[in-house]
Order: sequence, then C-alpha cells, then structure tokens
Amino acid sequence: MIRRATTISVWLAALALGISSCSRTPAPVAAAPDQEWPAYGSDAGGQRFSAAVQITPANVRGLKVAWSFSTGDLISRAGDIKHSAFEDTPIMAGGRLYVESPFNEVFALDPASGRELWRFDPHVDTRVRYGEGFTARGVAWWRDPAAPAAALCATRIFLNTNDRRLIALDAATGKVCAGFGRDGQVDTAADIQLDRPGAMQITSPPVVARGVVVVGSAVADNQRVKEVSGAVRAFDAVTGAVRWRFDPLASANPPIVAGAANVWAPMSVDEARGLVFLPTTSPSPDFWGGLRKGDDGDADSVVALNIETGDKVWAFKTVHHDVWDYDNPAQPTLAMVAWQGVAQPAVLQPTKQGLMFTLNRDSGRPVIPVEERPAPQGGAPGESLSPTQPFPVAPAPLASNVIRPEDAFGLTPWDKAQCQRKIAGARHDGLFTPPSVGGMIEYPFTGGGSNWGGLAFDAGRQVAFVNTSSAMHLVTLIPADKVQAARRAEPDVEISPQTGAPFGMRREVMRSSLGLPCNPPPWGQLHAIDMRTGRILWAVPLGTTEDLARGSQFVLPHAGAPNFGGPIATASGLVFIGAALDNYLRAFDGATGRELWRGRLPAGAQATPMTYVWKGRQYVLIAAGRHSKTGTKAGDQVVAFALPG
Repeated sequence: MIRRATTISVWLAALALGISSCSRTPAPVAAAPDQEWPAYGSDAGGQRFSAAVQITPANVRGLKVAWSFSTGDLISRAGDIKHSAFEDTPIMAGGRLYVESPFNEVFALDPASGRELWRFDPHVDTRVRYGEGFTARGVAWWRDPAAPAAALCATRIFLNTNDRRLIALDAATGKVCAGFGRDGQVDTAADIQLDRPGAMQITSPPVVARGVVVVGSAVADNQRVKEVSGAVRAFDAVTGAVRWRFDPLASANPPIVAGAANVWAPMSVDEARGLVFLPTTSPSPDFWGGLRKGDDGDADSVVALNIETGDKVWAFKTVHHDVWDYDNPAQPTLAMVAWQGVAQPAVLQPTKQGLMFTLNRDSGRPVIPVEERPAPQGGAPGESLSPTQPFPVAPAPLASNVIRPEDAFGLTPWDKAQCQRKIAGARHDGLFTPPSVGGMIEYPFTGGGSNWGGLAFDAGRQVAFVNTSSAMHLVTLIPADKVQAARRAEPDVEISPQTGAPFGMRREVMRSSLGLPCNPPPWGQLHAIDMRTGRILWAVPLGTTEDLARGSQFVLPHAGAPNFGGPIATASGLVFIGAALDNYLRAFDGATGRELWRGRLPAGAQATPMTYVWKGRQYVLIAAGRHSKTGTKAGDQVVAFALPG
C-alpha cells in the first residue's frame, strides 16, 4: 500500500556520476505577468504546469539562488529528523507562500524574499514511529465564497497531520479557525481502533472544493489480514462536520476479509463536474490474498466520487487482486487529451508497474485502449490469482519488467555472476509473477516505476513528462510459524508477519555484494510522451550518485538513480525536477530531453518543485531536506532560484 525505498542508499553506494554545467550569466530579463501555484499540483487537477515564460531554455543557465528559508528542523528536531522525509511542495496563493515541514509545521512566507510572516505548530508527538516516518507533502488553500473577504478564516489553509488530524488555519494570520471542528481541528480517524499510534498516518495534502474537504490516509504495510479500514473521509470546510465516508472495499463481491485499500497519494478535483478522483491502494496484506477472493472491490483503482455526497460515479481497476503492493501511488492528473486527434476530458494515472492509464473523466472508460492480457499463475497455497491483468496499448511500459540471468549487471565478472545466480534462483515470469515460498522477482520493485511524484502535463504541446525508477525486489513468503525466527535471524531485513495469513513476507532489493543493483541501468529516467499518439518522444537518465558515493573509484555515465518526487513543466518549454538521490534541482529541454541546467542544493531534494511569478520575477522553489529511507543528506531548507536583474 505505501511506497517502499528499502536500502536504496546501500546498493547505490559504489556509484558516482558527474556532469558539468554551464554558468553563463544572461542579460537581464523583462518583467512578467504574475502567476500563482495555488494547489499541490499547480491546479486542482494536478497538471504541474505553469504558464510562466520568463525562464526559458535560452536563459535557464543563468538561474541563481534568490533566497532560502529554513524551517529550523536541523536544530529543533535534531533527534527526529533522521525519521523524516521533506517531501513538501509549497503553494503560492493570495500573494503568499505556504510551506509545510515533515513535522506538520506550517509557515507563511513573503514570495519575494522568503521572509517568515507567521508559523503554526500542531505539536505532533515525535515519540511515535510511523511507517513512512514524519512526512508531509503540502497543504490546501481555500476561499470561502460565503464569507466577507476581511473576515477571519474567509481564506483558509487546511493541513493534514501525521497523527491524523485535519486543521483549519486563517491564511492571513495562521490562527486556528475556532469554528472548525473542535478548536480548529477534527480527528479524522475518531472511529478507528489502532493497535499502535503509528499504524496509520496522513502524508498527502487534503483537497477542497464546493465546501467539502476530502482526506485520505496511509496504513502500515503487511502487518495483518484484518487491517484497519482505509476509508476516505470528507468534512464540511466551514464547520468540520462529517459529510461522507467511502470505503473502497465495501463494493467487494463476495465480501472479503481485508482492510486498508486506503488513499495515501494526493487526490485531484474537477470542481466544475463536482468530482474528486481517488488513487486507491491494495487491500491487506500485500503479498497473500487467499482470504479476499475476487477482484477486491474498488481497491487498486482510480475512483471518481461526487465530492458533495461521496457517491461513486465510476471506478476503473488498474490491478486485479493485487498481491504485489502495486497500488496507485500518484495523483490522478486531469487534462484534455487529444488522443488520435479527438480531444477528451481525461484522467492520467501513472503506476508502480511503469504503466500509464488514460481514462475518460466522465465515464472512466479508457481513452487509450486497455487490453486484458494473460498473467502468470501458480500462486502460493490458498491463493486465487486473476487470470489476466490490464495493460494500456500506449504508451509502452516506462520501466523494464523482464529480467533473465544473462541480463544481470555487474562491474566485474565476479559480481555479475553473483547477480546471475540470484536471478536464476528465484521465480520470474515477467510482470505480475506471484509471490512464493521459493522467492519471486518483482520488477519493477514496489518503489516504482512511477511513485508519488506523479507527472507533469503540457496541454498545448500534448506532452506528459514522467519520471521512473528501476530496481528489483526479491519477495519471499515465509510460513507463519517461522516468521519470528526469520526476524531474529535477519533483524536488518524487512520481514513482516501478515498476521492472520498462512505466510509472512520478506522483501529486499536485489543487489550484489558490492552494493550495486542486479538489474541493468538506467536506474532512473525522465520520459516525455506524446499523448496524441502514445509515442515516447524521449527518455533520458535522471540523476547522479555523487552525493551517495563520494570518493568512489567507479564512474558509470548515464546510469541514472532512483528518484522520489515529480516534474513540473512551464509554457517556455522547460521541465524542472529534483527527485533523484543527489543534491540537485535540474532543468531539461522539454523538446529534446537535454539537461540544460542544474542547481546545487544544501541537502537531498526528494520532493516536487513549483514555480510562480511575483512582481514580475519568476521563481523556482524546491524543498531540500532528505528522504529518510534513501539516506540522502538531511536538511530543512526551501531554496528559491531566479534569474538576475
């Protein structure tokens, strides 16, 4: 259900890439019209696109740091920051920037200087340990159309917290909206009994439209069959009163024994249609589904709900009977897509499998055709696999999904032979190979393909930009009575009980003893897809490992690196992205895929950037602060780049 980036820093530790960049200073640029970034994905539909054109392929090399802002976490949270991931995408609305720290502190900043205007601390208990660590991807901004413009809380900031609260703040002052819930907050999981406080959290921002705030959740992976419900909840944006509840598993026929199927990734809204779009996840537990016969209801689906009532309008399943943790990890992107010359309102959903589904926004039917193809069979005892799985006919898979022993990667014949033996010793029949007690290769691994960074869409050019990671997991089922002994024998390996199932599970990234991945590079890529034809226009390696492997004797050009975060696109033809496991923000030419610029950052940038124009000047911002599961450098800064003049 929740993404995993297990031990990536270990198996990348021997790599080092280096690409020089130019630093010419262009002539001063003219002032540009102001442009905001009022939602997590720029617009409520998550296109991650800006009409800004001041920064162009011709002058992007002149970008310099304009200002930076520190949340203070390196000092105030020094003992806890190692358990955090700074994945925030700031928003810019109403003439202010809003930043959220991994510990759910919210800061209002001046857009020109980064000067702090106010801050709010919800005082999350840092003694609790969550499955995803302390993580927050952003906040939501909303203007109450019924309130006088000058009234307190006429404009609101909504934030979700790791400890499952939804809080409403006055956007002008940062004070809580006392009339919302109880003292400005509601407990979104008040009806849920958790076996431990960290079993459920909220990592992505809420969405708000038509006076309704919608909230998802992240549920810990692989712990039990009878997991807590992953139901999505909606609240009145003014009062905090419960409006509706939607459980993706309620539609399962026959009824199943399972929980989760939650929505941990960001959601999207089409306010004109009154629809909210959910990327749902797999039911519990991830790797054995013998007690949930059938298709798992609306788990592993893109689901469209009426935002005012919670009624289901349609659902489209991207995985049947998921036993691979292949949940939908990214915000569904809403766009007009001109497939084969016919413009349609669409939903674009990238997946961990490296596939991308394109669906009609009104009906859920595929815009780009989807085929049901035979899937590998022969699951673990008690399992009941789907005979087929859905594959879009275009674009082609964006991540490799077939490996043979002779494909193994190695720097030397010795470590290559190691990987060959590992690959030969596990079952692999391609995508959707079922888990087994003998071990199966899951390729791509559960970190993607695509992950929570999603995609960027340039509607004018009809091009989608998507970043992917490429690695393999070895997943092994362990008889339930041997799980505890296995955990004692390998305390540093991920081994989970899946209580209530006949099997626990063991999961690790496949690598040689040199720490290198066993699958061939590139291990990270950025792709451009023509949505009129489904053709991949270009695919280029993304990222280096210089910040993970300083002093290494190995130099592997074009290897790329796994990445967490997403791209943004601008009308000038640029694509900006951090995400890779190094300390850089990059700019690519959207037409060719050529890397035009990179800006050095003080820490890991496993986040999605944003851009805005304020008082005639365009800024590009990214959170630089680390990703706890990848070992990138810790930090607490938001860094803004701009052209001089």
